[in-house]
Amino acid sequence: MPKFIAILSPAKTLDMSCIHKAKMSNSRLASQTKLLALKMKNCSSLELATLMKISDKLSQLNVERWQAFGDKKNVTASAVFCFQGQVYKGLDASTLDKKALDFSQDCIRILSGLYGLLRPLDKIEAYRLEMGTRLKTDKGKNLYEFWGDAITALLSKDIKKIDAQWVLNLASQEYCKALNLDQLGVPIINTTFLERSGGKTRFVSFSAKTARGLMARWLCMSKPKKLDDCKKFNVGGYKFDFSMSENTTLVFVKNKVA
Repeated sequence: MPKFIAILSPAKTLDMSCIHKAKMSNSRLASQTKLLALKMKNCSSLELATLMKISDKLSQLNVERWQAFGDKKNVTASAVFCFQGQVYKGLDASTLDKKALDFSQDCIRILSGLYGLLRPLDKIEAYRLEMGTRLKTDKGKNLYEFWGDAITALLSKDIKKIDAQWVLNLASQEYCKALNLDQLGVPIINTTFLERSGGKTRFVSFSAKTARGLMARWLCMSKPKKLDDCKKFNVGGYKFDFSMSENTTLVFVKNKVA
């Protein structure tokens, strides 16, 4: 069993044509997902464009997605294979072997505006609903208020199930805000990925997203047993920086190649 749980953000871009033989699992906050889907089905293309700040073309695509959502004929696939952003390019789940995938099912959790909290192999339908969306529901003025403590409670249950000793935060601030970290009962370890060039060290969003995925992949393959083991992460040119790290923040730096 893993000694930790790592949390990730989802991706905006999806590929529902992915095919993988890994057995899919069911998401565990289905009743809340259904409520949100019903709410979104009633949105027009213009309303979606305004709510989600997306183009007319994207809003029309998502109108079609929401109208099809929940239909038994609608395509479903495992979340970790569907998501296509930089994080998931780094994770590259389709090339993980069965042991690593099984391990990921216990130790990787994906925060989601629609599904709340996903395991890698949980099946999803095509959607776009970012956690920061100001969608008004009976529970409040945005998705943070809609989800309340439900995501935190489920993650706490997962932590207790495997007796996890820490949570590694690989998620963005937008998604991490959906959790009440003080209620998890274990240390929350943040991660920062930086680039060094010309004597200066800086944060590069594109590279950091890829690095989060690389770290998640490394966790599934290396299976660290204690927090100090995570400092051994050295993929993609990244190395642990002792001087910049703190007790609750692991900093990794790579030298940018000119």
